[in-house]
Amino acid sequence: MAQAHSDYQNKQGTAGAATDNETKSALFSTYARYPISLVKGHGSWVWDDQGNRYLDFMSGLAVTNLGHAPEKVKDKVKAQLDELWHVSNLFQIPQQEKAARLLTEVSCADVVFFCNSGAEANEAAIKLARRYHQKVNGTDRYEVITFEQSFHGRTLATLTATGQQKVKDGFLPLPAGFVTVPLYDLDALKAVIGPNTAAVMLEMVQAEGGVYPVDRGFVQELAALCKAEGLLLIIDEVQTGMGRTGSWFAHQQYGIEPDIFTAAKGIASGLPAGAMLAKEYLREAFTPGTHASTFGGNPVAASAVVATIETMLEENTPKRAAVTGSYLIGRLREALADEPFVKEVRGLGLIIGIECEGPVAELVTAGQKNKLLFVTAGPNVIRLLPNLNVTREEVDQAVDTLAALIAAYTAKEESNL
Repeated sequence: MAQAHSDYQNKQGTAGAATDNETKSALFSTYARYPISLVKGHGSWVWDDQGNRYLDFMSGLAVTNLGHAPEKVKDKVKAQLDELWHVSNLFQIPQQEKAARLLTEVSCADVVFFCNSGAEANEAAIKLARRYHQKVNGTDRYEVITFEQSFHGRTLATLTATGQQKVKDGFLPLPAGFVTVPLYDLDALKAVIGPNTAAVMLEMVQAEGGVYPVDRGFVQELAALCKAEGLLLIIDEVQTGMGRTGSWFAHQQYGIEPDIFTAAKGIASGLPAGAMLAKEYLREAFTPGTHASTFGGNPVAASAVVATIETMLEENTPKRAAVTGSYLIGRLREALADEPFVKEVRGLGLIIGIECEGPVAELVTAGQKNKLLFVTAGPNVIRLLPNLNVTREEVDQAVDTLAALIAAYTAKEESNL
């Protein structure tokens, strides 16, 4: 105790004198933060602490799907805050039951497990796949096959599942039980299937990997292969779910029904929530005590999930995202058609990537200076993630601003040659 007190005194330094610790953030530097502090949001717009207003085409990385502070969600969460904030999952939670029922009604799933994030949802999916094979089927299957350029999370298991080496640097040894193969290489996939293979995990759009919608024919072949080999098909819908791609879940546009799929980000309009959804026959693999989450699906978070889904049902939000996404992609292709710096505009619904000939970080900074917020998907891809209720006027403003930024950047680069 005396040593701890001495350490504390040493950190304080001498009275009135600034120390290194006083000028440093008390946070780990795990984020390369922009020099902007956002303090308010409404709809498609956010404000910083200097009073500047920005058109938000990031949506908190595909989280605020209904826009910032949607009224119906806010009202339901406020009402819940007046009643009960948290209760252990050892008790019945009516809001959680309702949220699960709504999710099964808009999808092919029959059962739901609630957690707090996308990584946790993917962890739950991996655990469910293993336990189903080992405890229900009585096999030794545990291995999960994933694809290069995928992204499944930051926990040890999900970063191992991720098909990008950069997220694994410095975290060795990685957990066993994961194999990564090139996307679209069915021969490579078949070659690694063995007696221990339990599942294949796939994103419908490789969002972090460059915004690449996966080919429909490949997905259907993969689903058929999994069925023939007795493997579970896990679809990671953390970023593509909840209407983002123009349907409740992106896989609904591919003519398949996965055994397990995951959701998070847009599921609770900005409150921390995630979900792992599965078919009925997988229910018996998760029995009391096999998996848990202290905060998962608590009354406040579950209320936000319920309100989000009810609002989306009332307003037919997925359909709106499909229509607006088609309009946005069309406007971008038209506005950027003659830009040599732009290689391709691609996407699905309102997750859109603009692949460029070189790094786009400077364009992100230029966008912020011009009050338009967007993000990257790899060094050379601009990623646009507006909320699903974004108006055509806001789309037009964003496209005009972005086209002007790219034109100015191209002109500057040409003048430097």
